Amino acid sequence: MEEPLQRTSKDITQIYQRHVHTVYKVSFMLLKNVVDAEEVTQTVFLKLMQSDVAFRDHEHEKAWLIVTARNHSRNVLKHWWRRMRTSLEETDQKQLTEQLKHDDTLGDVLALPAKYRLPIYLFYYEGYRTKEIAELLAVNEATVRTQLHTGRKLLKLRIGGDSDD
Repeated sequence: MEEPLQRTSKDITQIYQRHVHTVYKVSFMLLKNVVDAEEVTQTVFLKLMQSDVAFRDHEHEKAWLIVTARNHSRNVLKHWWRRMRTSLEETDQKQLTEQLKHDDTLGDVLALPAKYRLPIYLFYYEGYRTKEIAELLAVNEATVRTQLHTGRKLLKLRIGGDSDD
């Protein structure tokens, strides 16, 4: 029987530095709340420290972190406490937009309905292909393409461009 994988502090630090922004952005795309996204990011890296998953490469590592962030974000969204509290989404959206000033369309992406937000983010901001997004989100590839198509149309309408392709 193999011994559980032991990551050193240096390994964890390197993984954290490589992927913290991606994990945070994925969480924020789903939660639209800075505090919750930060908490999910922290939890994801705690799970990484407790995990004995051996990654094949950096892409496998990144995919594992994204799926873990997505799953934990969904759990946060389902939690009874979140449904009862007052949301500060507008303030949080402004804070993230200020943090990422280099991208003028981020505010428009954040304003998309949830089912289009994450596929658009993963495709355009993280560079994933539709097949990879389908695997990460556990949906059909055709669904991802439809979500991207509809998301693009909605973005064009928000930005003021022509919605025809």
